Amino acid sequence: MNRRSAGELRTIADVLMEKNIILKGADAFSEKGFTQVPNAILRSKKLSMGAKMAYAALLSYAWQNDYCFPGQQRLGDDIGVTRQTANEYLQELNAKKFIKITRKGQGRPNVYELRVLKN
Repeated sequence: MNRRSAGELRTIADVLMEKNIILKGADAFSEKGFTQVPNAILRSKKLSMGAKMAYAALLSYAWQNDYCFPGQQRLGDDIGVTRQTANEYLQELNAKKFIKITRKGQGRPNVYELRVLKN
């Protein structure tokens, strides 16, 4: 293993190799990026799998901002469900206070404030 000085940055690929995980293909910081999901969301027993996926997708949209405003059709397309099902997941997240939905009016996408709550 190649040791580096304490202040030197390491690539994700280097870290993953130490953890017995192999990352093949493009660099993790490449064109499409990646999304980190808080463990409190990932392991929550309050949320369905679909709601967790919707939360992760919202995080991916808000990667560089503190907010996001995708349409429900886009969210559904991105997680592989219908617009209606995506809306059901959003309503689940909202009802359980993992997100706050601010409606912007007819024909305009809502704004979603993401929250991380403990189980």
